[in-house]
Amino acid sequence: MLGGVRPLLEVQGLTRRFDDLVVLDAVSFDLSGGQAVALTGPNGSGKTTLLRCVVGADIPDEGDVLFEGEHLAESDPDVRAAMACALDDADFFAELSVVEHLELLARAHGVAEPGPVVEEVLSELDLRDQRDQLPATLSSGQRRRFTLGACLVRPRRLLVLDEPEQRLDVAGRAWLTEKLRDEKAEGCAILLASHDPDLVEAVADTRIELG
Repeated sequence: MLGGVRPLLEVQGLTRRFDDLVVLDAVSFDLSGGQAVALTGPNGSGKTTLLRCVVGADIPDEGDVLFEGEHLAESDPDVRAAMACALDDADFFAELSVVEHLELLARAHGVAEPGPVVEEVLSELDLRDQRDQLPATLSSGQRRRFTLGACLVRPRRLLVLDEPEQRLDVAGRAWLTEKLRDEKAEGCAILLASHDPDLVEAVADTRIELG
C-alpha cells in the first residue's frame, strides 16, 4: 500500500496445483489504476491459470485475490461492473450478430446509448464489414479482435487480457499497444499475459516471469 492508497487488485501467495504438478507457486503482486502488470514465460508456465484464478474461473489451492481490499468474488456486481476480461475461452451468443452482441454487452453494463460506442469500436478493430456476421463465421484473427471489442464497449476499471496480441497482424499489434497505453492514461488497470516482448516493454510497469 503506497501512501495509504490501497491497490485496486492484490494477489497474495497464489498457489495452484494439478495433482503433483505445481503450476503457480506463491505468486504475489499488486496492481493499481493506471498501471499494467505483464505475465511472461513459456507455454505451460501458468500465465492463463493465474488469470483464471484472478477472474474467479479457477480456484487457487492457496492464497487470495483481493479487489479493493475485499476477497474477489466473481459474482459480486461491483466486480462484474469493474472487470472486463478477454480470455481464450470467451463465450459468445451464437445467435447474435457481431454488432448485436456488442450492443447488448454495452447496454448490459450501463451504456445508455451503445450505438456510437459500438460503431467506434468496430471501426478501431476493423470489423465494420463483419458487423452483421455471426461470431462463428469470423476468422480466428477477427474473433480475437471481436473478443477485445467486447471489453472496449463497456465501462471498465480493470482489463484482464490473455495474450491479446495473438493472431493480430503488425498493424493490429501497433493499435493494441497504443490502445493499452490510452487505457492506462485514463486510469484503467491492466493485467495481461503476453509472449510479445515489444508489447510488454511498451505497456507494462511490472513484469512477472513465470515458470
